[in-house]
Amino acid sequence: MKIGIISDTHSYLDPKVKTYFKDCDQLWHAGDIGSIEVADELEAFKPTIFVYGNIDDQKMRVRYPKNQIFECEGVKVFMTHIGGYPPNYNTEVRRELNEIKPRIFVCGHAHILKIMPDPKRNLIHFNSGAAGKHGFHHIRTLIRLEINQSKITNVEVIELGKRGTITEEDKV
Repeated sequence: MKIGIISDTHSYLDPKVKTYFKDCDQLWHAGDIGSIEVADELEAFKPTIFVYGNIDDQKMRVRYPKNQIFECEGVKVFMTHIGGYPPNYNTEVRRELNEIKPRIFVCGHAHILKIMPDPKRNLIHFNSGAAGKHGFHHIRTLIRLEINQSKITNVEVIELGKRGTITEEDKV
């Protein structure tokens, strides 16, 4: 399975997302979607698993859960919007990680791309940074990876460009 990880779109879906994720089998959106239109566009493009984020309104919170726990190719995944980083998870997430024991933990919110192991919990932490134009991040980012027979491979960081920059290509 080829997976695309995205978060913090804040109502803006860069057209290049579809180019970079065209070969993905599934997308994971770690919250702060921003609008139903962005969610609908992603769902029409690829099967997408969402969680809501702190900026998402009540309509989004009814449509998507706060947390997602699922399996992909034999790998247990826990996804939420606000989580923290190893070893400094927030209290709720620490409790969930100890109970769920996922192999992959995905979150957003920080607008800082991080991929790091948590050897204490035997998991890999993924935060894809922010793909939208709003926030303090400088570069808009995504993550692509593969999961095959419980193995996580080919992890790639994708840069979409500077946060405030809209190119002619973006306008198409």
